[in-house]
Amino acid sequence: LAYINQHWNLETGAMTSWEWKQAMGQTLQKLVNDMGISMPVGTIAALLITSFVLALFARFSFKKRKSDTILLAGLSGSGKTALFYQQGKANGASFLDFPGHMRLRAKLDEYLKEAGAILFLVDAADFMPNVRENAEYLYDILSKAWVVKYKIPVLIIANKVDKVTAHSTEFIRKQLEKEIDKLRITRTAVSDADMTSEVSIGKEGEPFKFTHCMNKVTISEASVITGQVTSICQFIREHVGYQI
Repeated sequence: LAYINQHWNLETGAMTSWEWKQAMGQTLQKLVNDMGISMPVGTIAALLITSFVLALFARFSFKKRKSDTILLAGLSGSGKTALFYQQGKANGASFLDFPGHMRLRAKLDEYLKEAGAILFLVDAADFMPNVRENAEYLYDILSKAWVVKYKIPVLIIANKVDKVTAHSTEFIRKQLEKEIDKLRITRTAVSDADMTSEVSIGKEGEPFKFTHCMNKVTISEASVITGQVTSICQFIREHVGYQI
C-alpha cells in the first residue's frame, strides 16, 4: 500500500482502472521478489486487494467534506433575499436562501446538509414582537444533529441597524439566549420522546449561552440595504471552503 501511495495518485482518488491494475501488479511482484513469500500468488493477490479496498474506504469515508455554500436563514422580512441578490457569488461563495415560512421548516435538514456556514438574519428594528419566533427558528438550526456533529459555524446578523428603532446586538443576543433557554426544556423532552434529529444544546444546569454551543455562534450587526455588510463579508471569507 505504501508503494502504491508513493508512486500512484491515491491521495486524490484519481487512478484509472489501468493504473490501478498496474499498481497492483507491480506491488504484488515486489512482495514476491523482495520478501520471498511462499504463499500462492492468488492468495497474495486476494489479501492485497482486500487491504487496498479497506484502506481506500477508511481514507475517503472519514474524510470531511468541504462546502463553499452559505445558507441564508431567518424570518420573512429579515433581509435574506436582499442579501442574496446583493452578494450573489461574492468571495467565491454560493448562497442558499431558505424560505422563512414556518410551513417549509420541515425541509430545513436538506438545506443544512449543503451548508458550510450559516447566516441567520434578524430584523433588529422589529425584533421584540418576533423574538420568540426568531428563537424557535434558531433553536431548530442549532439543535440539529448535523450542525452539532460537523460544527457548522453560525453568524447571527442583526440587520437594519440603520433604523432608529433598531436594537443593539448585545440586547438581541441576551433576548435570544433567554428564549432559547426556555425552549431547551420543552423541546428536549419532545425530541427524546419522538426520536427526532434534534440534540440537546448548551450546558446542563446552566442558563443557555451561545458560547456553550459545540459549533461557533457569533452575532454582528449589518444594514444590507445601505451596504453595511463588512462583518458578513468577513464571515464568508473565513468559512468558504470550510471543512464539516
